[in-house]
Amino acid sequence: MNRRFKTHIKTHFPELLDSAFLLACSGGIDSMVLWKLCRDSGLQFEVAHCNFGLRGSESDADAAFVQEMGDTWKTRVHVKNFKTVSYSNQNKQSLQESARVLRYAWFSQLLDKHRLAYTVTAHQADDVLETFLINLIRGTGLEGLSGIPERAQGIRRPFLPFERNEIEAYARSLQIPWREDSSNAEEKYLRNRLRHTVIPNLKHADSRMFANFQKTLGFLSGSHALVRNHISDIRQEVFHKEGEVIRIPLDALLELTPLDTYLFELFRPYGFSDWKALHRLLDGVSGKEIRSVSHRLLRDRDALLLRPRQAPDLGIYPVYPTAQEKDEPIPLVIDRVATLGKAGPNVLYVDAETLKEGLQLRKWKKGDYFYPLGMTGKQKVSKYFKDHKFNLFEKEDQWILCSGSEIVWLVGHRPDERFKVQAGTRQILKIEWTG
Repeated sequence: MNRRFKTHIKTHFPELLDSAFLLACSGGIDSMVLWKLCRDSGLQFEVAHCNFGLRGSESDADAAFVQEMGDTWKTRVHVKNFKTVSYSNQNKQSLQESARVLRYAWFSQLLDKHRLAYTVTAHQADDVLETFLINLIRGTGLEGLSGIPERAQGIRRPFLPFERNEIEAYARSLQIPWREDSSNAEEKYLRNRLRHTVIPNLKHADSRMFANFQKTLGFLSGSHALVRNHISDIRQEVFHKEGEVIRIPLDALLELTPLDTYLFELFRPYGFSDWKALHRLLDGVSGKEIRSVSHRLLRDRDALLLRPRQAPDLGIYPVYPTAQEKDEPIPLVIDRVATLGKAGPNVLYVDAETLKEGLQLRKWKKGDYFYPLGMTGKQKVSKYFKDHKFNLFEKEDQWILCSGSEIVWLVGHRPDERFKVQAGTRQILKIEWTG
């Protein structure tokens, strides 16, 4: 196995011969055997162990074991304790998803801090089969049936060709120590039922099962690559980036057949996997939206608008009316001038003496009103938005320049009548938005 591993690394993962990496180690048999093989192969690496605290003293004992093996095998070990349950409750995620997010975020930090090139995990051939069957049972697209990739976003999985039985035989022959996770024996988990009952029966039914499964994975992976390339072409054609927002014309989407399949593949990378919800959005009214963990998708008249989720900015930012350039929260150039120049959507001239309470920037909020320049009387900002066909994202992004409670300017749009420069104005302030 040692010789086969070295050949596999040289042939398929030559980058691991040239760069130091981070080896994720649970203390279980797979990661301990991979640690031993990497060490015996002369590879340069450090080890990371996550203590998620989900099994009490057993979890602590796993962490202590990995640290002890670091001393024994002369390998630098990093251990981190996580408050996984608290994180799960706070973010409304499953424990498994929370653990995944926490560990990969930490791995990324370790890579940067210690100048390591990759994270290496001990996923092996039986893991691929288990994942395939789980996805098959739960319902998934081609990606879920294409196996665990060897490479993905800085992750390397050089153990995928090796089966559990040969890993166990190798560990026993060399008396490699490992820790057994007691939860692996509990058949209340689907993965464990597959591992202990279904997969052994499949292997017993046909000795060629695993080889044929690998061949099938190759076919599925090839088909998935074709689909992925086609979807990428479609996305380039119909997804139009406008700043942080991507606009997708409805008529272009509705031409795609079969529509549900295209919806699933086009929007899945943004966290939207419920094609029925996507379909309802196409038929919905303007202003309707759905959200994933990472993105928002808004129906806006003749298009869908896609943007990353972000926390609302509720801050109030002072703007001082002296010659300066202000970058936060938006870039403004402010200066005192002697005469009026050419005004425009991004350039405002105001009577400085009317700014009794200074200047502040904030986002629009419900109930705001102003006196639009050139009009008589006041108007609600929401009415201005409606008249000028602002979508929900544009409303949320709109900055308001205020003097105390009074609106001076809908930045980039309409100024307020009360602050305009008149014949008797003695101090003129020029404000230019350069964004």
